[in-house]
Amino acid sequence: MRLRGVRSSRNVEDRRGMTTRGGAMGGIGLVGVLLILGISYFTGVDLTPILEEQTQTVSTEPRDISPEEEQAAQFASQVLATTEEVWTQVFSQQTDGSYTPPQLVLFSDVTQSPCGGASGATGPFYCPMDQKAYLDLAFFNTLSQRLGAHGDFAAAYVIAHEVAHHVQNQLGILPQVDQMRQQSNRVDGNALTVRLELQADCFAGIWASHIDGLMEEGDLDEALNAARQIGDDKLQRDAGRVPQPHTFTHGTSEQRSRWFRTGYEAGDLNACDTFGARQL
Repeated sequence: MRLRGVRSSRNVEDRRGMTTRGGAMGGIGLVGVLLILGISYFTGVDLTPILEEQTQTVSTEPRDISPEEEQAAQFASQVLATTEEVWTQVFSQQTDGSYTPPQLVLFSDVTQSPCGGASGATGPFYCPMDQKAYLDLAFFNTLSQRLGAHGDFAAAYVIAHEVAHHVQNQLGILPQVDQMRQQSNRVDGNALTVRLELQADCFAGIWASHIDGLMEEGDLDEALNAARQIGDDKLQRDAGRVPQPHTFTHGTSEQRSRWFRTGYEAGDLNACDTFGARQL
C-alpha cells in the first residue's frame, strides 16, 4: 500500500502507555457482544462466560515503544486518514448526510471502553457508545503469523472493517440491528450479526475501491485472503471443531471474501444490502 505522502489522522487516541494489574474489570455492557465478535477472529469460540468473569485493572506506567510498533501506529493513523477521505466523499455523493469520522484508540494489552473491558485477546472492535474503534497493534502480528493473513493491506482491511461498523452506526443500521438482536434468540441474533459483519466487509470493499491510487499489485489479494482467513468456518476448523453455522457471527470464508469483492467492484452502498439479500 502506497502511503508515502498520505497525512496522518488527528483522530487517534494513544493509550499504549497503559499496563495491566490485578483487580476488577467492568461488565460487558449492553453492546458488549461486539467484543465477542472480535474474539471470533482468533478462535470462533463463544467466550462470553470467560469475558464476564475476567478481572483486571489498568494503570499508567512508562513503557518503551519499539520502532516497529511506532511504525505500525503511523501506518494505522495513515490508513484511518484514507477512510476519512473516502467516507466523506461517499456520504456526500451517496447519502443525504455528512460523515463524522470515529476515533481510533491504540492500546497495549488491555483498556476500557463504554462497551466493557478489552484485552489484546479480543481483537479489534468498534464501540458505538463512544464511536471509537479499538486496536491493539500486536494484532497485526497475530493476523500475519497466526491467522495467515500476510501483507500491509491485510492489516489495512482490518482497520477499514472496524471503521465500516462506524459507517453502519452513522447510517442508523447498527442501532437497528442491536435492537433486533435484543429481541431475538441466540441463533437468530447470530444470523443478524453475520449479516452485519458481511455488510462491514462490503463497506470495507467500497473503501478499497476508492483508494486505487494507493493500492499496489497484490493488495486486493491480501485483503481477500485476510477475509478468508477469518471466516467462521475456517476458524472453527483451525480450533479443532466441526463448523456449526448456527454459531457463526462473521460469516464463512467464502462469504466474507465475496462481500468484500462486491463492495470493491461496485463502490456503491446500495450493493451492500446484506439484510435484503436472500442468499449470503
